[in-house]
Amino acid sequence: MKAKLTSEFRFFMSMPHNMRVLLITNMLYALVLPVVEIFMAAYIMRSFDDTSFVAIFQLSMYTGIIITSLTNGFLLKNFKVAHLYSIGILLSGVSMVGMMFVKDIGLTGLIVAGTLIGAASGFFWTNRYLMALNTTQDENRNYFFGLESFFFTISNIGVPLIIGALLYSIEGFNLFGKVLDIYAGYRVVTFIVLGITVLATYSLSRGKFENPTQTRFLYFRFERLWNKQILLAALKGLVQGFLVTAPAMLIMKYVGKEGSLGLIQGISGGLTAILIYLLGRLTKPKHRIFVFGIGIIIFLIGTIINGIELSMTGVMVFVLCKVFFQPLHDLAYYPIMMKVIDVVSLKEGRNQYAYILNHEFGLYAGRVFGLGIFILLAFGVSETFALRYALIIVAVIQLLSIPLAKSIMKESYTETK
Repeated sequence: MKAKLTSEFRFFMSMPHNMRVLLITNMLYALVLPVVEIFMAAYIMRSFDDTSFVAIFQLSMYTGIIITSLTNGFLLKNFKVAHLYSIGILLSGVSMVGMMFVKDIGLTGLIVAGTLIGAASGFFWTNRYLMALNTTQDENRNYFFGLESFFFTISNIGVPLIIGALLYSIEGFNLFGKVLDIYAGYRVVTFIVLGITVLATYSLSRGKFENPTQTRFLYFRFERLWNKQILLAALKGLVQGFLVTAPAMLIMKYVGKEGSLGLIQGISGGLTAILIYLLGRLTKPKHRIFVFGIGIIIFLIGTIINGIELSMTGVMVFVLCKVFFQPLHDLAYYPIMMKVIDVVSLKEGRNQYAYILNHEFGLYAGRVFGLGIFILLAFGVSETFALRYALIIVAVIQLLSIPLAKSIMKESYTETK
């Protein structure tokens, strides 16, 4: 075992320096994401006791991502990409602290907080894409995203368990004569998050990342291959909107409190993390469609079981399927997207960030449509109906992305021959 771990470490060290720095930074930020994705939704459920408010918060987040993605393009003309990435990391911690310390947050405050956290995510994700694009090659992107997904999956296991235990232990704790409530626990968590974001920023400072040489980044017409990729992005966004909020909403409603979030994530997360690492380490570009399709089918199965059995059992099966689906999907999707950017940016002679920004618009369209389905069903029929059937609708539509991704892969490699 020791020899195998040493061999894997040596393989990691054989990767380019900037790629290693980016992976370590993303590993640190992976400790923050579960807080944003799971416990923010749980916090809102506690404050409003209404899943539609979670959807509104999520929609505000996605709008914030679009705003800063566009702003980021202009800032790249004068600021280093690593600095903008660091701003996104730090802003996510600061905005969470601000939200947790506002008493009696109303709908307006919820929208403002969601937009600010989305703004942080916009800086983080768009600059992350740009740096990953420029520090990896098509041959090592499976490994890059496999190892990154390994970090994120492990964090999705450990962080909810630790935070769930922390919230449980703090609630009712007597501190100098004052009995603490669970909201005090949330505040402690946000300060820990802020500290981790500072460490991630320091880690990133050890790399040297280049900005795009061309400054124009806003285009409205693209060639056919990129238009296909945008459609694929919209289909990804369709599911993505649910993956952030649905598990927390379902668990809080049908399973239990925040501690249950960590327990359920941990059941399948360990196996998934090892599987994803091995797939990233051993698979080649030609295997991406197979991995992509398996992930989507697992997700569909989970949504059907949840729809048939909307109870603790059904929810647990869905969350287990979601834990498998998300890293499998990302492991295949992002290398496909980056290969297309390699091809079309060279063919059209454009700034790579133009495609990253346009990609965010595609994701946003899918996220809004997906959340719109949920909100429409929740208000038009019932919240229970929405939790039961919206996921199935989205998963069935997502099946279309399998032949689409296959077509994109075939065309992108044909272009490079």
